[in-house]
Amino acid sequence: MLVPFVDNYYLLLVVPAIAFSGLIQMRMSSTLKKYSGVANKKGLTGRDVAAQMLKLNNIDDVPIKPVAGTWSDHYGRGRSQDGKELKWISLSEPVFNKTSISAVAVAAHEAGHAIQYASKYKLMGLRNFIRPLSNFGSKYGPYLAMGGIIFGFGPLLDIGILLFSGAVLFSLLTLPAELNASSRALIILRNNNMLTKEELSGAKKALNAAAMTYFASLLTNCASFLRLLLLRNRRRR
Repeated sequence: MLVPFVDNYYLLLVVPAIAFSGLIQMRMSSTLKKYSGVANKKGLTGRDVAAQMLKLNNIDDVPIKPVAGTWSDHYGRGRSQDGKELKWISLSEPVFNKTSISAVAVAAHEAGHAIQYASKYKLMGLRNFIRPLSNFGSKYGPYLAMGGIIFGFGPLLDIGILLFSGAVLFSLLTLPAELNASSRALIILRNNNMLTKEELSGAKKALNAAAMTYFASLLTNCASFLRLLLLRNRRRR
């Protein structure tokens, strides 16, 4: 979030949230690194697991492809030039052809998103509906709000806050959606004996660590939003 000036609310609310987010990110990286060094006994790669999960749920229109980077995995959707819907799972270098517990957990999570869409999980539809507003509000809302404060123009401040609320709502919807994808993944991994009990415990820890990053993002957005509201109220006194 843009910070044209540092105020007490920023120091009391936003800074601790950012610090907490940093700690959570470090914990996630540490957990994923730990289980990246532990291979599953069946020798399943991330791609193997994602493919099996899709097959078990009769999903045959979601290709799985490698993507550059580290932990840059994602489930993507878009449209071709002729308007045809495209869906895919992108798995990063530490996941696609790797047999580690972390690779399996991350790949299963992304496959969980594909299953959410195939089963018409309502929360994903709602999240996608507000995504454009969230992207716009996250990018421009803070600028407008701070501009309203700096120039003493209340309507501009209110518009900025309203726009940024879309980003907060998106974060609020993202957390349960991510938890649901991980839950689906763990259930399928367990019910189909892809991992042993011990390996499943490691996969759960890896996914929980990743899920905490979404909680940290929500906390940071809420802290930033509350800061704007408090600045607005202080200005109107």
